[in-house]
Amino acid sequence: MKLSGNTIFITGGASGIGRALAEALHRRGNKVIISGRRKDYLARMAAANPGIDAIELDITDPASIRKVAGDLVARYPGLNVLINNAGIMQIDNAAARIDDELLSSTVTTNLLGPIRLTGELIEHLKQQDSAAILMVSSVLAFTPMAMTGVYSATKAALHSYSQSLRFKLRNTRVRVLEVIPPWVRTELLNSSEEPRAMPLDEFIDETMQVLATDADEILVPQARFLRDQAGPNEAAFVISFNEQAEAPVT
Repeated sequence: MKLSGNTIFITGGASGIGRALAEALHRRGNKVIISGRRKDYLARMAAANPGIDAIELDITDPASIRKVAGDLVARYPGLNVLINNAGIMQIDNAAARIDDELLSSTVTTNLLGPIRLTGELIEHLKQQDSAAILMVSSVLAFTPMAMTGVYSATKAALHSYSQSLRFKLRNTRVRVLEVIPPWVRTELLNSSEEPRAMPLDEFIDETMQVLATDADEILVPQARFLRDQAGPNEAAFVISFNEQAEAPVT
């Protein structure tokens, strides 16, 4: 993917990985538009980065998605990159009744939102000389964390959908990339100070290096081990992984 001269729309771009990606791409000479539901976060992000535009978007609301997609095409006819980054992560218990609000909000935000937004913008992206759709999934799409079973399942579904989308767009000028983060120090699960998580700036630096290549899966080295566990022996690894995840930190 070329890293400059694009017009890029990023969902969930006011905090965490989304904000860091937006700032990194802005510094490389791209026109960046961020979105989110929290007006105060959007305003602070835009004020701190002159030239970045912000649009309020409720990724769980189909009407909001349709309106924002229409506004984007009208205001930014050169829009050629969509980064589906917005997501939520909550603790659940697959061995008990899952709270319906947790289930609905997680599936709608992490899976239905990206599918809907992609569908609204896909015809516009097909008309660009060079375009890309980036889906931000997670290593938990491949090695699920049982304490966030619903989140892990949505990311696995997003990975599957990305593969289907890539196939269907194989004869167009639209590339489909999947960004697969490891555990990164962000607000998700209050991980900003988590010593076991990858520092956000390091993750962004390494991600930008991979984005500059022809790779379809954007994997930093720290993520590859969990990505590569899928296969006939994954069940035993998933058990071991989750036992370690639930063990007390010493």
